[in-house]
Amino acid sequence: MKFDVNLSILFTELPLLERPAAAAKAGFDAVELWWPFAAPCPADRELDALRRAIEEAGVRLVGLNFDAGDMAAGERGLLSRPDGSARFQANVEVAAGLAGALGCRVLNALYGNAVAGLSPEAQRELALSNLSLAAKAAAGVGATVVVEALNSHESPDYPITSSDAAFEVIDQVDAGNVAFLADLYHLHRMGEDVLTLIDTSVHRFGHVQIADAPGRGRPGSGAMPYDQIFERLETSGYRGHVGLEYRPAGPSAESFGWRNA
Repeated sequence: MKFDVNLSILFTELPLLERPAAAAKAGFDAVELWWPFAAPCPADRELDALRRAIEEAGVRLVGLNFDAGDMAAGERGLLSRPDGSARFQANVEVAAGLAGALGCRVLNALYGNAVAGLSPEAQRELALSNLSLAAKAAAGVGATVVVEALNSHESPDYPITSSDAAFEVIDQVDAGNVAFLADLYHLHRMGEDVLTLIDTSVHRFGHVQIADAPGRGRPGSGAMPYDQIFERLETSGYRGHVGLEYRPAGPSAESFGWRNA
């Protein structure tokens, strides 16, 4: 099983540019990130500094989010939002360029919260247009765009809350490089049987992310059957990375003991 560390939720006690080296010191050779900049088109010096930090740490970037808006304020993507579409479109080539420079092959496009007064159909139309744009840019660097389902307990305005809902969006995009981001924590919280999902749909997974429920802690801190989950992913033929997207209870570097349990 190949694990990577999401540096937007782990090692956040450190400045961004110090996190890749901290992940390497903890024994990881791969990392992923939510869009780590405040703006969709940061200055070249900011992009170059992050690229150098990753390269000098000797880790590989295996997942990157497109700009998803102000996540701390509750925004969950820009794909489907008229007030965020221009920002997303401005970010597409920038994110794809950073991914291409670092050999990253997975780009996550969060759908966006529902907009009051706008029909789901209108949001879907805009989302599909923007996904098509993202898929074309990603194809240019050999990458796949992934669509993620979130749980409604933490993201009550986000409309894509099940694997079936995500598959519907993916199927409506006329692109061969759009796949499912299987965040097993979110899916479990929505009541899905993640073991059955792996058995039936692993061929649709472009990436996997994990945390335990409840609490979004490390594997083993909650009730999810992670021994079985890891075994099922292995036997199913999944060969991608599994992103660690959990909240550590203390210092991040001390949260990985479960890997040796």
